[in-house]
Amino acid sequence: MTPDEYYFEEGCFIVELHNIPADPAVSVARARVEPGRTTRWHSLAGIEERYLIVRGIGRVEVGDLAPREVRQNDVVRIPAGCRQRIANIGPDDLVFLAICTPRFVPAAYRDLDRPASAR
Repeated sequence: MTPDEYYFEEGCFIVELHNIPADPAVSVARARVEPGRTTRWHSLAGIEERYLIVRGIGRVEVGDLAPREVRQNDVVRIPAGCRQRIANIGPDDLVFLAICTPRFVPAAYRDLDRPASAR
């Protein structure tokens, strides 16, 4: 874990690389998922996201599409409001860039694994 990396309740570690109000069009974060872990089902209201896989092997699920294996240099497009999660199915950390347009804001995050009454 690096000094700027923090654990996010979704089930991964995050480093915010670029997320500032002065550039509302985009944000970029580095995400790290440990071996054997799967992030929680979640969606981002009003924000489209792309995962650019940097390292590792994962299985991504987007909406009702069939799960898909992803590796270094693969890009996954996630439409705004679409449910998503990613699993690390390899022996090493899965690392990817999460590129959000417009930029990520915490109020847009929806945890879909949490019961509706608790959201």
